[in-house]
Amino acid sequence: MNTNTSSEKKISFENRTETARKIGSYRWTICGLLFFATTINYMDRQVISYLHPFYCKPAAEGGFGWTNSDFSYLTSFFTAFYAGMTILAGWLIDRIGTKKGLAWSLVIWSFSGIANAFAGAALTVHIFIRSVFAVGEAGNFPSSIKTVAEWFPKKERALATGVFNAGSNMGAMIAALFVPWAMVYWGEQAGWKISFIVTGAIGFVWLIFWFWLYETPKNQKRLTKAEFDYINEGEEISQDKSSQNKVPWKKLFEYRQTWSFITGKFLTDGIWWFYLFWLPDYLIKQFNMPLEKVIWPTFIVYGISIIGSIYGGGIPMFFMNRGMEVYKARMTAMILIAVFPLTVLFTEYFGNVSTFGNAALYFVIAIIGIGAAAHQAWSANLFTTVSDMFPKKAVASITGIGTMAGGIGGVLIQLLAGKLTDLFIATPHTAYFIMFIICGIAYLIGWGLMKLLVPKYKPITDL
Repeated sequence: MNTNTSSEKKISFENRTETARKIGSYRWTICGLLFFATTINYMDRQVISYLHPFYCKPAAEGGFGWTNSDFSYLTSFFTAFYAGMTILAGWLIDRIGTKKGLAWSLVIWSFSGIANAFAGAALTVHIFIRSVFAVGEAGNFPSSIKTVAEWFPKKERALATGVFNAGSNMGAMIAALFVPWAMVYWGEQAGWKISFIVTGAIGFVWLIFWFWLYETPKNQKRLTKAEFDYINEGEEISQDKSSQNKVPWKKLFEYRQTWSFITGKFLTDGIWWFYLFWLPDYLIKQFNMPLEKVIWPTFIVYGISIIGSIYGGGIPMFFMNRGMEVYKARMTAMILIAVFPLTVLFTEYFGNVSTFGNAALYFVIAIIGIGAAAHQAWSANLFTTVSDMFPKKAVASITGIGTMAGGIGGVLIQLLAGKLTDLFIATPHTAYFIMFIICGIAYLIGWGLMKLLVPKYKPITDL
């Protein structure tokens, strides 16, 4: 009996492999391009996280002399402009297409990233340049989510989103290695400038491959008919015929599905911003670590997050392959994922060096790693709810609207973190204890409100 089961599994695997070979896999080449674009996006974004100690070092000691609140203003302005522009970026990308939209976005953020190296120590100049930088970065996710909707069937979209979204972790990992090293190798006065120039310049290499390899499916000569048919499996023909019509943008706010996505993004995006911009500061203050020692803990946390991004994107497929409808599978996966961030409620307890000694750091890395991985798994599925419920022509617009809401939540989180760390400057563990409570419970609250807004799967068909 066991032998028969084993043989059946082997035949099933071989059949799936043969089917995949016949269909083709060029769509995953496109997903790879999105992965590297997102890697560059987050690598450039993360530079300032590791410059935080230098920015806040007294001017007499060679730093900029900023306060923690000053740094929070910098990250908040970036987040605010990012949020404000994503809604416009989504609208624009739905009109000019993903190829031009993502290319222009990268050009703007790469040039602005390089310009940061010449900003000097003035906070206002850094805020201005970082705001322009945010305008460029705002186009990455609306373009990428729309590209996934164009290039993947519904059942694969969460996985594809998880794969390209893993680039956010990879970019953070590269920044974690490169920026502290640059500050040590070239010295602080040159290192912070070189960090901006090198990371900003890499994006122009990616552009070469983007223009070489990317076209929409209907215009892509490298795509087989079998794969094209597979990509459009289950899509309504009328949807494709109307794909060139303009989306009535204001009408999008009339749908509960739009508000469900907005709610999920508003309540949870700020958690990831917090991990990105404040994790190095937390480790430095909690464990009295010099900047160069922060490299590996943050590297490991973002590495763990990759697992969450890719595996979390595949969870709904498990349920769908067993007959569960799309929305139910997605929401089932998301409620399971929402439980894991509760682990970060114990960060301050297990991070107590007087109680756990040197093991405290390892406990904290594991706990925050679980929280960050859960966020990425959540994010991969949250983004995909858009293409589950809206026609392809509206995907970038809805993604932009939701990302704007997430950015607003991110601004509030940045400002709160800055105020708390200044308020409890003598006892930073108190400030971070409050922040970790927020990080732990946000996802369950978000899931509950999303389910309340959209109890059952109801795709939008009247756009």
